Amino acid sequence: MRPKSSLPPKKTAAPARASATAARARGQSSHEIRIIGGQWRRTLLKVLDKPGLRPTPDRVRETLFNWLGQDLTDWRCVDAFAGTGALGLEAASRGASHVVVLEQDPELVKALLQQVERLKASMVQVQRGDAVAAMQRLTAGTFDLVFLDPPFDGPWFEPALQAAAKLVPVGGWIYLEAPVAWGPEALTPLHLTLERHLKAGAVHAHLLQRTA
Repeated sequence: MRPKSSLPPKKTAAPARASATAARARGQSSHEIRIIGGQWRRTLLKVLDKPGLRPTPDRVRETLFNWLGQDLTDWRCVDAFAGTGALGLEAASRGASHVVVLEQDPELVKALLQQVERLKASMVQVQRGDAVAAMQRLTAGTFDLVFLDPPFDGPWFEPALQAAAKLVPVGGWIYLEAPVAWGPEALTPLHLTLERHLKAGAVHAHLLQRTA
């Protein structure tokens, strides 16, 4: 497992990626997103037209991987509630050695498997099923980073954070997207601290670290 270290110096976030109109001007459909960095940089990922599917915006993903230092060589990651798999595939593109991608919707799982095959991403393992239950079955303390992006209208945030906190050792990272900001009163009982926070539209992006 990759040794943990403090966060790299904070970098200025890239300008927000604008609307679908701007995306089309770049030749990018409003139903596609792109991998930002690493070996698959600029690869487009198809976004199925499904209610509630809300891929992490380019700006937020770019800022997140700036926070993490860009290079994830030999990291072990979990992408829970994966949707398009953009977070997990971005990690694999940047060198992660093992990425477990968890998704319940059968159509999204099929699309994820097709994407993994197209990229020949042998380090990515797609699993269909409930993300919280799946995380509870994984070996505790064996992952460097867990991505959590649950549906905003569901009750999954606290159980997902509880499960994710057990997967990373002290010094490990959890990325959380939520419709509200999570503060110390909710995070401290889970032995998590908030290291970075970004609000982009309706999304609150949190980088959390396991401290005990």
